[in-house]
Amino acid sequence: MDDHFSGLRGATAAELADELRTLIERGALAAGDALPPVRALADLLGMNRNTVVAAYRQLASAGLVESRGRAGTRVSGSARSAQEGFAPDSVLRDIGSGNPDPARIPDPSRALAQAVGRPILYGEAVVDTDLERWAREWVGADLQPEGFSLTITSGAVDAVERLLAQALVRDDAVGLEDPCFLASIHTVRLGGYRAVPVPVDDEGMTVAGLRAALDAGVRAIVVTPRAQNPTGASLSPRRAAELRRVLADHPYVLIVEDDHFSMLSRAPYESLIGPDHRRFALVRSVSKFLGPDMCLAVTASDPDTAARLGLRLSPGTTWVSHILQRLVVGLITDVEVREEIAAAADHYAARNAEFAAAAASAGLPAVSSDGLNVWLPLPVPARAAAEQLMRRGWLARTGDEFRLAPYAPSHHLRLTVHELDDDERSTLVSDLVASIAAAS
Repeated sequence: MDDHFSGLRGATAAELADELRTLIERGALAAGDALPPVRALADLLGMNRNTVVAAYRQLASAGLVESRGRAGTRVSGSARSAQEGFAPDSVLRDIGSGNPDPARIPDPSRALAQAVGRPILYGEAVVDTDLERWAREWVGADLQPEGFSLTITSGAVDAVERLLAQALVRDDAVGLEDPCFLASIHTVRLGGYRAVPVPVDDEGMTVAGLRAALDAGVRAIVVTPRAQNPTGASLSPRRAAELRRVLADHPYVLIVEDDHFSMLSRAPYESLIGPDHRRFALVRSVSKFLGPDMCLAVTASDPDTAARLGLRLSPGTTWVSHILQRLVVGLITDVEVREEIAAAADHYAARNAEFAAAAASAGLPAVSSDGLNVWLPLPVPARAAAEQLMRRGWLARTGDEFRLAPYAPSHHLRLTVHELDDDERSTLVSDLVASIAAAS
């Protein structure tokens, strides 16, 4: 065994993880290098095997190592988490992109005249007056706490990154849904925070999982109230009420709700933010219905959080362009654009339901849910099925990419199927059945 490991002195999982992290960051352990088997390292250091397991899990949550089954636990490469969007340079039909349909994105040129106004100079208000008026109406009806403050950021991912940065320091624990939105995983890992997985079921984040995360000392929780990515789950009224009761004893834990699908969702908005919760942020971006390049999100938060967030959005440097703000409000207040958004919502819901029905008819237990994707359970490991699908011309996302606790292989595929026509949908279902059979 390498001398690097015999020199470790940590007595707890956190201390051992910190020492191993130092070896990785200083280049003593390179990408692809294997960590010792749990039993071997525990015997070498004279510690309990569970302590080594816990240390490895902390490193995996930070994206520093990854479990490769029989190949052991190895140091991750520079690409520590998968990214959303089309796969580069692929000749396969990409059904894992998670993208909205470009034909369903309203033409921004219809509001360009309204977006061009007088120049904004340093020191002026960072939020456009008309956008603030509309945004307060948009989020105000759904927030229980009174007296919230409004901040505009360059998209939801930017908002979440800034919210965590103003509240946390390195190694602080953050509760994330498991499976989780790729950008949230990436944000937490790059920030040096410690991700604590909270399982998600058909009604959203689980009560037992939230309690366990709070017991683990999380200082912030990032939750998707509806159209959870990748599962499509939305919080039920019953589950939301149960989670609020748990959080009532933790009013200073920052709750970040990423309501990314908002106007396109077919589920009602249910919130974890109770009327007396002290630290919260509701984030709604326009990227799903006005397009990913329309990088703007509305964040409604408690005044203290908003003040800290505002310090990171100084005029002339990191504020959101007023031209973009005017463009968004010009589009979103256009009656025809709102009708196009409603039609897009119907389109995504119908296409996902049609695929789920076709899959169910073929013996695959798909359930239509909210969002841009279908979360398909499999009787075989997802990676094996995805490899077989590639041989048939399809590129799918496996559930493994969205897991925070990657020690068991995922049995799910996340499929973006709303752009498939009837023949393509039928072919994909047939190829899925054949791929599962080949992987069995």
